[in-house]
Amino acid sequence: MMGEADGSAFGALLDRIGRALGLEATAPVAVTGTGALPSVYPVGDLAAASVAAAGLALAELVATRFGGRPGVTVERRLAAQWFSRSLDPQGWQPPPLWDPVAGDYRAADGWIRLHTNAPHHRDAALRVLGTAPDRAAVAAAVARRPAEELEAAVVAEGGCAAAMRSAEAWAAHPQGAAVAQEPLLSWEPGEAGPDGLAEARPERPLAGLRVLDLTRVLAGPVATRFLAGYGATVLRLDPPHWDEPGVVPETTLGKACARLDLKEPEGRARFGILLASTDVLVHGYRPDALAGLGLDAAARARLRPGLVDVSLDAYGWTGPWRARRGFDSLVQMSCGIAEAGMRRAGADRPVPLPVQALDHATGYLMAAAVLRGLTRRLVTGRGSAAQAALARTACLLTGAPPAPPGAAPVPPTRADYAEAPEPTAWGPALRLRPPLVLDGVPMRWDRPAGPLGAAPPAW
Repeated sequence: MMGEADGSAFGALLDRIGRALGLEATAPVAVTGTGALPSVYPVGDLAAASVAAAGLALAELVATRFGGRPGVTVERRLAAQWFSRSLDPQGWQPPPLWDPVAGDYRAADGWIRLHTNAPHHRDAALRVLGTAPDRAAVAAAVARRPAEELEAAVVAEGGCAAAMRSAEAWAAHPQGAAVAQEPLLSWEPGEAGPDGLAEARPERPLAGLRVLDLTRVLAGPVATRFLAGYGATVLRLDPPHWDEPGVVPETTLGKACARLDLKEPEGRARFGILLASTDVLVHGYRPDALAGLGLDAAARARLRPGLVDVSLDAYGWTGPWRARRGFDSLVQMSCGIAEAGMRRAGADRPVPLPVQALDHATGYLMAAAVLRGLTRRLVTGRGSAAQAALARTACLLTGAPPAPPGAAPVPPTRADYAEAPEPTAWGPALRLRPPLVLDGVPMRWDRPAGPLGAAPPAW
């Protein structure tokens, strides 16, 4: 077993993640601190285990590249805090996380969640409901519709919605059954190519590594934020007009952020130039979306032989919903997490996890997959492709030993933050200390958080 089980789900979760990554089964992890995220599921253990897995993958890479494996320590309370919010603004307030229309609504026969943070997703839901963007009007319209019928209509219109299902209903659903058969991470070997680590140093093991980030809230940006913390040069690319203001100060730490329209020939040409000189591609487009632009896996491998290619989907890579738009909060509704929370709390509405834990945990799994791909490329000279999904991470969490009753969070104190404020583009802010310590390998970022589109699409 990797790590210290200490009577919690941590050891079981880390073992499962380690097997999915192919990590050495005996690598130790020290766990410090106390505290939890209150839930019917062991969310705090998932936070610590996913951070630990990324740390173990990085320690393996350091050992392979330089010799001598650094020790890995995870601070349980800080890991849980990073799953919530890592930033404490000083004298300014970030925008709200949710659009006013987004949220859970009582339907004619149950509950449904509408995800409307993106304007085009909100417009799709409002077209189906025939209402103005007014919460009371939306609630009245939703109440007249069966949940699953409304879910299907919103999705067909190009929006994002999820009816609340129980775990039993999800297991019987074709998509739930498909995801249950998928691995936590799937792997494919890649082509031969350079390792991209010529500039790496023992204390900065990802220095000089170029990471192209085509992801949105939240899992992918969490992955690339982690990589940037160890020296990777991360270039995030967003389409014109896209924004996610509520989380950008959290997720752009350490990155250059540019805009590029892959639907235009000039944008695709520029992307090809960038990809040819990158080392790692992390992307969160729905399955077949890049293929539809002439950028399928084979084309990406031709542009950059030896590429480490890690991709994310919401509902899994097989089954009838493989191409469905999705977010953490929607997957929680679909797969039974929100219903289990409601039932066990005796509540009259859905009770999701206390944080977007599927997103954050999957982000650390993706970072670990990148690091495992880099190690494999060092050893074999070949790249690789890995796939993760929020629904797979949900299976990991719901299959873990239950959380102990009465777990209480420990709020952050001033000592949990870095001594000096971070000069973000919006104003100074205190950033939490890293939840992970690798001996002799500090996690630190070379640039503060900034807005999307502030940099040119160039290395």
